[in-house]
Amino acid sequence: MRDRLHGKEESAFGLSYAELGFLMTVFFVVSGIGQAMAGFLVDRVGPQRVLSGGIGLLGVSALLLSQAQSYPVLLAGSLLAGLGNSVFHPADFTLLNRRVSAPRLGHAFSIHGISGNLGWAAAPVFLAGIAQVAGWRFALLAAACIPFAVLALLFACRGHLEGPPAVPVGPRPVQREGDGGHVLAFMRLPAVWMCFAFFLITALALGGIQSFSASALRELYGVSLPAATAGYTAYMLASAAGMVWGGFLASKTDRHDRTIAIAFAAAGAFALLIASGIVPAWMSLVLMGAVGFGAGVAGPSRDLLIRAAAPKNATGRVYGVVYSGLDIGLSLAPLMFGALMDASHPAAVFVGIGLFQCLAILSAVSVGTRSARTPPAAPA
Repeated sequence: MRDRLHGKEESAFGLSYAELGFLMTVFFVVSGIGQAMAGFLVDRVGPQRVLSGGIGLLGVSALLLSQAQSYPVLLAGSLLAGLGNSVFHPADFTLLNRRVSAPRLGHAFSIHGISGNLGWAAAPVFLAGIAQVAGWRFALLAAACIPFAVLALLFACRGHLEGPPAVPVGPRPVQREGDGGHVLAFMRLPAVWMCFAFFLITALALGGIQSFSASALRELYGVSLPAATAGYTAYMLASAAGMVWGGFLASKTDRHDRTIAIAFAAAGAFALLIASGIVPAWMSLVLMGAVGFGAGVAGPSRDLLIRAAAPKNATGRVYGVVYSGLDIGLSLAPLMFGALMDASHPAAVFVGIGLFQCLAILSAVSVGTRSARTPPAAPA
């Protein structure tokens, strides 16, 4: 699909792959910086306003991109899209923490993650399908309709997003270090930066899978392009299924680091098995699904682990700073794994993916150990 879209862009603007790649770099850099800033804004003015503003920016960016006649306008559209994308994690997770009771949070985080996976899977089909029939500009116009429709839905359902927070279950927790004082006090907590490191590391693995897993499978096992693409599809679908099960697991335990450790250990082992090249080609596609399932199982526990590390009344700031590591990792991964592919080392791509997933276990266990020593924070 990337090649087809590149052909359409090239005929309109004469852009190279590097210039198109720079547009994505702008998007991720702005989104990463914006997430940290959006977290502070969420804690100050509320998550609903910030979420609505970000969705509106996404709609405006799609409109701008659909009418672009020059590369600077494309850059401006990417910048606006990055700003719009930056609000989701701090705003969404603050809303979920405020409006969902503690026993149901694991399931809520699971549904949140599944929705994102389904959106990532549907977007190429939606955009490429319309672009083939009516052109890429009309496809972007159609894409702009989605955020504006979501804005209307948020307005219609605003009563479910406003009001007092959900009543926590159990005894009221004591105030934690970093709860009060300066607005940046939470940044003194080692657990926050361990969560940031966890997201950075896991994003490096995810970026390798998204960018070059299909290409690496083709070179390593000699499978066709449709088969290699099916391997990535298996990863995404299995990841969504893993999130469903992960939601049930997360609701039954407070030691979310253990769930993450087991899930990522399995995923990392499967990735290293793919890298070995000793399995049949068809089995490599099955193992891609197994890697995705392990990563999906860890998802809800990952988000609850961050909640446990967040000081009271700093939920938005913590999620904003921590999730900025996701954008940083996704922006660095294509450079790292692309260099391995350029050097004709497809097996090293899966070795790197597996090692990053195993390395993430260390940061998750560290966060879980620190959080276990301190009572969990109440919903903001």
